[in-house]
Amino acid sequence: MTTKSLIINSPYDAPSAYWERDGKQMRLCQGRRPAAYEIFDTRNNTQRSEPLELVNKIRQRVDAWRADGYPGVTSVTDQLLKHWHERGEWDPEACRWEGGPRQYPFYFCQLEAIETLIWWLEAQESYRQGIFLSGDGGPWERICSKMATGSGKTSVMSLIITWQTLNAIQYPKDRRFSKAVLIVTPGLTVKSRLQVLQPGNEKNVYDEFNLCPNEAMRQQLNRVELVIENWHTLMPLKEQARSVVKKGKESDEAFARRVLGKLASERDLIVINDEAHHAYRQQAESKVSKKQAEAVGIDLEEATRWIEGLDRIHKTRRIRRCFDLSATPFAPTGKSNTESGLFEWIVSDFGLNDAIEAGLVKTPRVVVRDDALANAKTYASKLYHLYREDEVREDLNRKAEATAPLPDLVQKAYALLAYDWKETARQWQQAGHTIPPVMLTVCNRTETAARIENFFNGGDCLIQGTQAPDATLRVDSKVLEKAEQGETSSSKDKQYAARLKALIEASGLPSDKQADLLAMKQEEQLRVLVDTVGKRGQPGQQLQNVISVAMLSEGWDAANVTHIMGLRAFTSQLLCEQVIGRGLRRVSHDMDADRKFLPEYVNVFGVPLSIFQDVSEGGETPPPPKPSVRIEVEPGRNHLEIRWPNVDRIDNVLKPELVMDWQNVPALTLDPAQTPLNADIAPSLTGSPNLAMATEIALEKAVEDFRLQHLTFRAARKLYLQNQAAFGGDKQYLAVQLIRLVERFLDSDKLDIPSLWHQDPKRRRLLFALNMDTVVNHVNRHVSEQNVERQELIFDEHQPIGATAYMRPWLTTKPCQSTKRSQISHVVYDSTWEKMVADICEGHEHIAAWAKNDHLDFKVRYLWRGSSRNFVPDYLIRFTNGKILVLEVKGQDNQQNAEKRAAMETWIKAVNEQGGFGQWAFDTIYEPAKTRDVIEQYS
Repeated sequence: MTTKSLIINSPYDAPSAYWERDGKQMRLCQGRRPAAYEIFDTRNNTQRSEPLELVNKIRQRVDAWRADGYPGVTSVTDQLLKHWHERGEWDPEACRWEGGPRQYPFYFCQLEAIETLIWWLEAQESYRQGIFLSGDGGPWERICSKMATGSGKTSVMSLIITWQTLNAIQYPKDRRFSKAVLIVTPGLTVKSRLQVLQPGNEKNVYDEFNLCPNEAMRQQLNRVELVIENWHTLMPLKEQARSVVKKGKESDEAFARRVLGKLASERDLIVINDEAHHAYRQQAESKVSKKQAEAVGIDLEEATRWIEGLDRIHKTRRIRRCFDLSATPFAPTGKSNTESGLFEWIVSDFGLNDAIEAGLVKTPRVVVRDDALANAKTYASKLYHLYREDEVREDLNRKAEATAPLPDLVQKAYALLAYDWKETARQWQQAGHTIPPVMLTVCNRTETAARIENFFNGGDCLIQGTQAPDATLRVDSKVLEKAEQGETSSSKDKQYAARLKALIEASGLPSDKQADLLAMKQEEQLRVLVDTVGKRGQPGQQLQNVISVAMLSEGWDAANVTHIMGLRAFTSQLLCEQVIGRGLRRVSHDMDADRKFLPEYVNVFGVPLSIFQDVSEGGETPPPPKPSVRIEVEPGRNHLEIRWPNVDRIDNVLKPELVMDWQNVPALTLDPAQTPLNADIAPSLTGSPNLAMATEIALEKAVEDFRLQHLTFRAARKLYLQNQAAFGGDKQYLAVQLIRLVERFLDSDKLDIPSLWHQDPKRRRLLFALNMDTVVNHVNRHVSEQNVERQELIFDEHQPIGATAYMRPWLTTKPCQSTKRSQISHVVYDSTWEKMVADICEGHEHIAAWAKNDHLDFKVRYLWRGSSRNFVPDYLIRFTNGKILVLEVKGQDNQQNAEKRAAMETWIKAVNEQGGFGQWAFDTIYEPAKTRDVIEQYS
C-alpha cells in the first residue's frame, strides 16, 4: 500500500478505485468494487465474500439509463434530477465548490440511491427487462437502499419525499406516486433528528439543500402529508386491567387512526423505514431464536411488532410501497451457522468500505499488533478482540460490585487507549476546539458498565485527565430504553439520579436551562444528555467519556467520538459495524485539491472489525479536525444589507448592419500545448499497458474532414444561433455577414498560434477546428460590443432580487474573523491577501457596508469553451457615495479570467443602464500592494 490514506475516491464522483485484500496486504484496484457482503466468523476467524448479483446487474442498467438521459421519467422528475445534479464549479485553490445551488453537492451515493428508486418506478420497460425484485412475503412492495452509516440517509429520505410529493400533485391519478408519507423510526432519538424532514420546520432540509428547482415547486412541497413516528407507536394498546369499562381489543380502524394521526384520512400511503433491518417479517418455515436475532442487532419482538403494525395499516389504508433504508439490512435465517440473510429487495448498495474509501466517514483503525504476547490461537493482538480472551470474558460475565477491579488486560488496554485519547484532546484544545473528543465504551452488562465508571471516576486509570466524574456518563440501558419509548419507570435509582443531576449542573449551561433539565424525569434527562454529546451549547457538550451497555440507541452518533472500546461478544460483522458506526460521523468536511476529504480517524480496541487496514510502519499522525464557526446574517444590521439584481441573461439587440473595427479586437491565442493532435494507445491489462503494441492516432491523416470552407460555415452557424434572436434585420443577411466576419478573422493577425511547427496550413486548420467554440465566443463578444443598440436584462423569474439578508447559515473550519461593517457575521479568509481586503473594508472611512461573496449566490453567467459557467466575484463593497463595487482578487491572469471580466463588464453596463439598483462598478486587483489604491478610486 503506497497511499497515505485509505481515501482514494471523491465522494462526489462514482468510485473509480477500491482496495482489495491480497493475502495480508492490500492492493489498489481500478474500477468500482462489485456489490457484495462479507460473511465473517469471528469465532473461527474465517471469511468469505458473497456477491450481490442483483445489485450489480441493476447498477449496469441504471448507469445505461442515466447515460441515455433518463428515458421514461415524468417532466417533474426530469427537472428534479437535473437540479439535484447541479454542483457549480470546483475551485482547486480554495478547495470548494463555487456557484452551485447548495454549499455541498449531493454525494454520488445519495444520487445513485434516489436514481435507482426512480429507475425502478419510472424507467422504460426495456431498461428493467429481466429484473425481478423479491419481497418479504407480505402484501405490499418493499424496496431497500443499503447505505453505510454517515453516507447521508436523511438526505435520501428528503429526496424521496420531494420526488413522490411533487409527482403526486402533478399527476394525481398516477399510482406510482403519493403525497401521504409515514416515516417509522427505531426510537425517539431518531424521530427527533428527522423533524428536519417536515417542510415547515425552521431547519428543514428542503431549504437547506435547495431541493426544489423553483419557488413554485417549493410551495407545492408544503402540501405533503407527513407523519414521523417511532416504532413503539405500532404496538397494540394494552388493556387496562383496572378499568371499569372493558373496551375490548383495538380494531384495525382505531389502530390506523391512532398511529396515523393527520394521515388517517389519507389512502395509498408510502412508508419510509429508517434503520429498516428492524422491520423484519419472520417466515413461517424458519425458526429464529431470540439469541440468533440479537446476533445481528435485532430485537425479535420489536422487529415483528414493527411489521405487524404496518400490515394493520395496510388493511385499512393501503400501503403502495415501502422504501427501506439501512446500513445493515440483514435478518436472521434460523440456520445453525453464522450466516445472516440479506434483504432480497435491495436495489442499491454503498457499504462501509465504499464510504471509507470516499472519505464520507472516519477511517476506523483497529489494533493489528502490540509488543505483548499475541492470542495463542489466532496470533492476533489480544487488544483486537479483548472479550475473546478467557481472562476477560469470564471476569466480565460475573455479577460483581461496582468497586471490583477490571481484568488486568482491560486496564492495560484502557491505559493505551486513554493515553491516545489524552493526546487527541490536547491537539484539539491547541487547535481551538471548545468541545472535547469522546471515548466510547460498549460493554456486555450493567455491572461491567458500573465497574468501568468506577475505574475512571475513582482514579484507577492513571492517565491524567481521565478522572473526570462531571464529564463521564454511564448510560443505564433500561432507563434509556424507557426514554426511547417515551415511557417512564415506576421506580427510581436515587444514586443514578444524583449522577445525572451532577452532570447537568456541570454542563456549563445557563441556570434557567439547567433548571428546566432538572425538572424533567430521569428518562428524559438521560435521553437529552445522550442525544447532545458533542453539541455546542447543549447539555452533553462537555462529556468526554460515555459508557454504554449494548450500542446506545440507533441513530446515535456523535461527531466527536474518536476512541471506542469494545468489551462484549462480537459474533458477527454486523454487530462490529453497528458499534463502530457510533463513532464514524465526520467532524469537518475539509477537502484537498483533488476533491477528496481529508482523513479523520476513530481508534478502536476490542471490536474485531474486518475492514481493510493500513498496517505499514510510521506515517504522520493526522492533524486534529478544525473547530467550526457558524456564519450567519447578523441580527440588527439591516442597514448593512447589499441588494443586487439576479440576472438570468442579458439580451443584446443588434444593429441591422454589422461593422467591426478590427484594430479594437484583441488577438486570440490558441495554445497548441492544450490541443493534442496525435495520441499513442496500447492494450492494457490490470492497469499495465503493453508499450510494445502501441499504435498512433494522428488527426493530420484526417485533414480532409477539416476543410476550411466547411469549418468557416460551421463557425458562422454557431455565431448565427447565438445572435439571431437579437438581430432586427433580415436573418439571411445576418448569416452572410457572419460568414464574412469569420473569414476575415481567420485571415487576420488576430489569431495567434505561438508555434512555427503549427503554422503549417493543415495543422493551423486542425487547431481552429478543435478550438472552434473558443474562436466563436471571442468573435461574438466583439460583434456584440461594437454592434449593440441596447441591452435587455432578463431576471431570474423565481428570485429576481438577491441580498446579503437572504444568506442561509453555514459552518466553516477555515480561519475567519467577526465583522462590524458587514451584514454577515464573519468573513472567511482563503488567503492573507483576502484578509488585507477585509481589514481595509472594516476600517475605511468611505466604506458604508461590504460582504465577501461567500454563499451569497451573487453570480454572473459567462461562456467558456462553448459552455455556460458561473463567475463568482470575491467582494461586494458599498461606499458612502452610493457606488457599489464588485471586486475580484486575482493573483494570476488567463484567458478564462478575461472572459469572466468581459461578462462582468457587460453586466455592470446593463444594470447601470437599466437603473433602479444604484451605480455599480467592477475592478480586479492583481497585486496585494495595489489593493488600497484600487478601492480608493471609487470612494
